[in-house]
Amino acid sequence: MKEGIARTQRGGDDAGNDSRDPLLFSSAFGESGLDPSMLVTWHARAAAIGASALPAEHGTALLRSLWSRDKYMARLGIAGIGRLERFLDFAVVASGRNIIEQGEHGDFMIVLLSGSIAVDRHQPWGEQMRMAEARPGDILGEMSLLDSGMRFASCSTLSHCEFGVLDAEALDGMMATDPELAAGLIALLARRLSLRLRTVGARVSDRQNP
Repeated sequence: MKEGIARTQRGGDDAGNDSRDPLLFSSAFGESGLDPSMLVTWHARAAAIGASALPAEHGTALLRSLWSRDKYMARLGIAGIGRLERFLDFAVVASGRNIIEQGEHGDFMIVLLSGSIAVDRHQPWGEQMRMAEARPGDILGEMSLLDSGMRFASCSTLSHCEFGVLDAEALDGMMATDPELAAGLIALLARRLSLRLRTVGARVSDRQNP
């Protein structure tokens, strides 16, 4: 079992190397000109919302069960999904907590394992729009992890939730120590993200043009 929220293994041997490749995910925020003090890390958010650790064995079992039935993520294979365990934090969060805030810069994504999460966006014309209610197996926050940009929407727990967390440093570790798994995961995240953005774009367009 992991103690606290800290990851037991980051992977890779370059953690102390200051000359980080700017193409790596953990250095991309700084390379884009973001003030480091403005970056919201998972560890800071976990402390702010009172997240507690979920045993890795339990979290991985839930992830295998959920993603093995997902037409995209199942392509990682049962063994591949299992290899994700050493790169993920697993957490439990109470209802009514803001995990992701619209407009912030965050270096992590989450995979919902149980419970429900609201995805809301405050539109420029003042409307608060419920984009979706995430279900177990859904991925949230991957867009900012991949492109170092601002969060598109806010995500808050509607119930007691369990989830896995992948941050930029861990993704870099995966690229260094298990590049095949990292390449497959990034490709599948990009495909799912593209499909979701098309759906969201159509929904926003419908709201603007009744």
